[in-house]
Amino acid sequence: MSEKGAFQKLNKKRQKAVEMIFEHRFTNVEIGAEVGVDEKTIRRWKKDPEFIRGLHDYSLNKLNSALPLAVQQSYELLENPKTSAMVKFQLIQMLFKYANLLSDNSTPELDKAKIRKANADARVAEARANVAERLGSEGDDKLDELMDKLISASEKPKDQT
Repeated sequence: MSEKGAFQKLNKKRQKAVEMIFEHRFTNVEIGAEVGVDEKTIRRWKKDPEFIRGLHDYSLNKLNSALPLAVQQSYELLENPKTSAMVKFQLIQMLFKYANLLSDNSTPELDKAKIRKANADARVAEARANVAERLGSEGDDKLDELMDKLISASEKPKDQT
């Protein structure tokens, strides 16, 4: 048995009102006249959590229905030699973001750099633990001094070492 969505749980009048609101072409008065209620009722429905969930559910269903066409047209734009490089770049970014392969504040280079930094931090922490174990309790200052030297040496360009 399939579960009813929030839109399907609304009565027919409310469903029709949701459809008209989604189109963004009608006033509350026009929607009310179409479904047989007054404008105040439409305003009240728009504040009702159940109605809001129904509108959200309807919107998501419409978006999901449009997705295959959007993907098809995206591929056509990518394959079209007349499409500018900038449009193709933006389209690829959008598709990668949608597929969760790229976030808004990330790039592949930044992600790789973050991984390298995390690996380096792990190596530094492991080295600190090893040195601390060898030096014992009196070695905290020596450990900090040694690690500072190692870190500064690792930050120098390779041709200087």
